Amino acid sequence: MWKMRCVLCLLLFCCSAAFVSAQRSGNVTSKWLTLSGDAPKVIARGGFSGLLPDSSYNAYALAQAISLADWVAWCDVQLTKDGVGICFPDIKLDNASDIDVLFKNRHSNYSVNGVTQTGWFSIDFNFKDLALVSLKQGVYSRAPNFDGTPQQILTVQDVATQLKPPGLWLNIQHDSFYSQHSLSMRSFVISLSRSVIANYISSPEVNFLRNIASRLNPRVTKRVFRFLGEGDIEPSTNQTYGSLVKNLTFIKTFASGILVPKRYIWPTDSSLYLQPHTSVVLDAHKEGLEIYAADFLNDVPFAYNYSYDPVAEHLSYIDNGEFSVDGVLSDFPMTPSASIDCFAHLGKNDKPQAKLQIISPEGASGDYPGCTNFAYTKAASDGADVLGCPVQMTKDGIPFCLGSINLIDRTDAAQSEFSNMAIPVPELQIKSGILTTNLSWTDIIQKLKPAIYNRWLDYRLLRNPKARSDGTFMSLADFLTFAKNATSVSGVMISIENAAYLAKQGLGVTGAVMDTLSKAGFNNQTVQKVMIQSSESSVLEEFKKSNYELVYMVDNDIRDIENSTLLEMKTFAKSVVITKDSVFPSDSSFLIGQTNIVPKLQSANLPVYVRLFNNEFISQPWDFFSDSSAELNNFVLGAGVDGVITEYPGTAARYRRNRCLQYKELPLYMSPSKPGSLLELMTPQSLPPVEAPRPVLTENDVTEPPLPPVAKVNPASDNGTAKAPASAPNGQSSVVASILMSSVAILLAIILVS
Repeated sequence: MWKMRCVLCLLLFCCSAAFVSAQRSGNVTSKWLTLSGDAPKVIARGGFSGLLPDSSYNAYALAQAISLADWVAWCDVQLTKDGVGICFPDIKLDNASDIDVLFKNRHSNYSVNGVTQTGWFSIDFNFKDLALVSLKQGVYSRAPNFDGTPQQILTVQDVATQLKPPGLWLNIQHDSFYSQHSLSMRSFVISLSRSVIANYISSPEVNFLRNIASRLNPRVTKRVFRFLGEGDIEPSTNQTYGSLVKNLTFIKTFASGILVPKRYIWPTDSSLYLQPHTSVVLDAHKEGLEIYAADFLNDVPFAYNYSYDPVAEHLSYIDNGEFSVDGVLSDFPMTPSASIDCFAHLGKNDKPQAKLQIISPEGASGDYPGCTNFAYTKAASDGADVLGCPVQMTKDGIPFCLGSINLIDRTDAAQSEFSNMAIPVPELQIKSGILTTNLSWTDIIQKLKPAIYNRWLDYRLLRNPKARSDGTFMSLADFLTFAKNATSVSGVMISIENAAYLAKQGLGVTGAVMDTLSKAGFNNQTVQKVMIQSSESSVLEEFKKSNYELVYMVDNDIRDIENSTLLEMKTFAKSVVITKDSVFPSDSSFLIGQTNIVPKLQSANLPVYVRLFNNEFISQPWDFFSDSSAELNNFVLGAGVDGVITEYPGTAARYRRNRCLQYKELPLYMSPSKPGSLLELMTPQSLPPVEAPRPVLTENDVTEPPLPPVAKVNPASDNGTAKAPASAPNGQSSVVASILMSSVAILLAIILVS
């Protein structure tokens, strides 16, 4: 009964629409560069082990529900004392089960591949002993909330007969160890083959594959040699795996395929950047060997070249124009399923399949320092529709683009000659800051370097370290020149914050923006739209006489909006930006529901843009499987948002082109999650703690007094730096001549995106 209920929960979790009975096994628009010419296989390691306990019924059931139709279930086979084959991820049972709690004193010491290990080994227990043992998450960085649900250890027969996966892969990792303890993996496999079809059997031991060769039908069961680390010793030949991979002719004598760690194909250097791919895929195919790639994990850092985008990583192995592996082994089988069916063989010029506006608030700031020429160039090239410029003001009144008024956040100011200028600014809730208003534009462009903003530094997730200081700062005038010449860009979004504070410092930011837009010709053209964004309604009021799209940003998480608030917002805004949590609220990174804020705003004719999308897996609730494309899919198909604000516009642009969106029936790996369904797989004791409800946005929250007049501040001597400008008659500061970035840099940026 419990298992049936779990299956129903899983299916409800995967999609809110009707079940698609026949998922596609891969697109057929192009010939695959696999050995057979067929689409690569998706091999689910222990089921959907990236979320649920490895090798549990629920993990296999989830993989069954949202993978390609011909997916393959992976089972790491261990033997019990009485010779029963079980599916369990490791030779020791204590890491991924509660056996150490049930049998506190039954741990042992054994030599495994020459290394003494201590733990609870399967060979010390009869299968009946394991009846009350429950599986748990063995990777401590993953959610433990499903551990409280009883999940029995499954036998190989259980997986084959209860789940009935279309493909079954048995991995025999430790044949030599079991032989030393009078247990025969060979006998188990041969006996099993009489009642269960194993489509693949892999092992890192040459002798095991040789010994079973004559007893298995090669047309039914493929034998796959598994490579371990390049320096590890294969026990049968006493050779390193690194040397064996150079002799695939020998491997072909006892195997029909090989399974290699993904680094064998795309190695990385010590800094985690990709090196040129090896020839191992082409070499294997030349020998008539299929080749499968292992170690695909969405929730661990991989090569920086992929910008934390797991789909991009998968595509480099299956759709790079030179080769394709024959299958991938993943803890998150939904990602390779979508990569194969929805994203492979797409071109940048393919027609969008979803109406979605992509806004990059600081350019491609996940790859380069935000608001630099490099970040904007990449954003335009990646497919951003709208480029954003968060406007800051310098001491001498120059408006320029930077993601924060605090130079410490986005530059090397803290390491510069200005480091002693850091002070707290309580009015802006800054504990230690060097404000842009403290330095002249000359100081900034000549004495500071931009710095990439590592949003998830607390989790040691760095962004493109090699480019951490690349690019040049751009004044607002520079930015508008760049945007006007970037033919792929349909608009700009100018963000203005802290206007009242700046006015007190003698700096009129709204007037500066209006003047710069006018001088750049954006006030009387219709080719590119201009969006003015602010969380301050008083700022938007200053632009009401313009033809610009005024965008009100609700910067706090909310659960609802009062009707009177909607009416008030419509007096000063034409569209609204809300947070992701205001659409899909979450507790402890689990979705708990969905608000009606998006349809409420849209019914008031206010388009909805949602912020802030990132590729880093830590930024996504568990319900999105550590996959940035899955998260986007939920907001587009599940919530119907009009646009996304993202620091990785390339990911959003590729999502918008994916072919699965044009299918009459969406496959489950491209269907939105049902918020709250994961909670149904938890016991009450394992549920995340209930957080305080988000507030309701009231009319008082959005109404503000007019901006104060710009204060007259006497210019102070500053050793030759520019003086503060005088106030213009309308109370806003006039814009002084901007020191543009070099003409060479502007020309290069324009050429790169044209």
